[in-house]
Amino acid sequence: MGIIKSSFSFILGTAFGVYVAQNYNVPNVRKLFNTGLVIGKHIEENYRKPKKRDDDE
Repeated sequence: MGIIKSSFSFILGTAFGVYVAQNYNVPNVRKLFNTGLVIGKHIEENYRKPKKRDDDE
């Protein structure tokens, strides 16, 4: 009975996730994450401080 009791919430959560994914318009999390990374890299490149030159010596 221990394995059934301990895995009940996992099985219930999986079933609920499958139901929601099939019946509702759930966004693709991986695509959303990658879009955020691209935007973050773009902002970093545009607002980064310029590098110091070694020619000043």
